[in-house]
Amino acid sequence: MWAAWIVAVRFGVKTNLAPWDITALRYGVAGVILLPYLLKKGLAVDRLGWGGLAAIFVGAGAPMVLISYGGLLFAPAVHAASLYTALIPLYVAGLAAIVLGEAFTTAKRIGLVFIVAGVLAIVWGAGGTIGSAQNIGHAMFIAAGVMWAGFTVALRKARLGGLHAAAIAAVGSLITYVPVHAIVFGARLFDAPWHDIALQAFVHGVLVAVVSFVCIGRAVSLLGASNGSVFAALAPVITALMAIPVLDEWPSTGDWIAMGLISGGVYFASGRLLRKKEPTH
Repeated sequence: MWAAWIVAVRFGVKTNLAPWDITALRYGVAGVILLPYLLKKGLAVDRLGWGGLAAIFVGAGAPMVLISYGGLLFAPAVHAASLYTALIPLYVAGLAAIVLGEAFTTAKRIGLVFIVAGVLAIVWGAGGTIGSAQNIGHAMFIAAGVMWAGFTVALRKARLGGLHAAAIAAVGSLITYVPVHAIVFGARLFDAPWHDIALQAFVHGVLVAVVSFVCIGRAVSLLGASNGSVFAALAPVITALMAIPVLDEWPSTGDWIAMGLISGGVYFASGRLLRKKEPTH
């Protein structure tokens, strides 16, 4: 699902929709879907605190999405998958070690070295250069990744369910961002073909903003913040495969090698989870 949003946004900005339009679609749909759930569960300020609540909204709501989607105006999809999604384990591991005291094990360090090496290889192979307009997109992807890491750590610290967190972010963005978009841009969004609108609304408003949050929330609760996020490093591989039929973007030989490094990094970083469980008595 995380690979799908990158490909879908890239497809959208190459056709009829701007990042801010897709953001409005995302939270217009997800906010309406999750509003009844949020009314039932509340804002959970007692568990999150106001700082945690802000981390949920900023890291999973319109601020993070606008920055990450906007980066695709300057840099290609594979850069987003590499500098945003794939590096989430690195961002989360650092924050989790500081805030939650989660161990930064040797296996995790080895895995992160592989992941970072693969990410840098992908960006370099795709033509990323210092001093170009692409660097604006790169900075935006990194900023969005740090914001998401704050969300993940807040989620783990408060032991909040993924759907509950998704509801806070989606409804908060529905109330604060969607009206602003309507005032600034009017109904321009609906000038796009209906099938483009339906595609983006389904991918972002349902799959990414609702279903994927249930999955990541469950993963974080079972595995911890850093281990639960490490599998996001597989996003460049999945994005590259999806981009072949959708965007007609074929990975180079160097890209495949880099994606192998990232996959290996995921294996090492999550190695503690892959050991055979000790028998219980």
